[in-house]
Amino acid sequence: MQEAQIENKITTEKRGHVLLMGLNRPAKRNAFDTEMLDQLAEAYTRLEDDEDIRCGVLFAEGEMFTAGLDLAKVGPKVVESGNINYPVGSVDPLGVGGGRDRTKPLVVAVQGKCLTIGIELMLAADIRIASENATFAQIEIKRGIFPFGGATLRLPQVAGWGNAMRWLLTGDEFDAAEALRIGLVQEVTPNGEQLDRAVEIAETVARQAPLGVRATIVSARQALNEGFDKAVESLTPQILELFGTEDAKEGVASFTERRDGNFTGR
Repeated sequence: MQEAQIENKITTEKRGHVLLMGLNRPAKRNAFDTEMLDQLAEAYTRLEDDEDIRCGVLFAEGEMFTAGLDLAKVGPKVVESGNINYPVGSVDPLGVGGGRDRTKPLVVAVQGKCLTIGIELMLAADIRIASENATFAQIEIKRGIFPFGGATLRLPQVAGWGNAMRWLLTGDEFDAAEALRIGLVQEVTPNGEQLDRAVEIAETVARQAPLGVRATIVSARQALNEGFDKAVESLTPQILELFGTEDAKEGVASFTERRDGNFTGR
């Protein structure tokens, strides 16, 4: 049974083990004000805390993904507090120290224009799908500032130094083909098919063993954030812990019985 809930500027819909989270301010080009940021953090917190949800999908209503931050409203609060502050105890959608970290997988589907924080939300996610009409620009450099939601940290990792600087230092717009070339997105779909493809991938992820999925993300992030050697040290303890779970036993049973696994996250 599907569940749908309208949360003003962010929509949420639970489909099986997948949570769809929609940017829902199309009349304002899905530009983020502080209320929308708070509601997105609350949606990510639901993704993280609901044991029945195994994967998330972030998408946008309307013709474009987002025009970025509403700087007139968000800027003064950032200057005042020194950060984008989210509700206490919530997950930080950008993953740059403004709240709890997300540990469950997230797929993003993008169409139309995707500016500034839109790219940074993509970079903070795990799998990224774009419509062939999507265009991207990190335009903070044109506004006298620089990206402070993670693009300077993650785009060089994803795209390489030269590709990242080409777009970060100019603020130029680039298309879906270039986004695919530099690794910002993993697939490009025909217009209008990006959300269906993202949901398809999310449902595939959600059928896998949840503890194994989360351990995969933890291990990969540790390698990026703490270095290769530190991540290597953690491999054996992590896998030994998983070997003792019910899901690991189910995985062996499903292999020997030549059937799909029925995983419970325990």
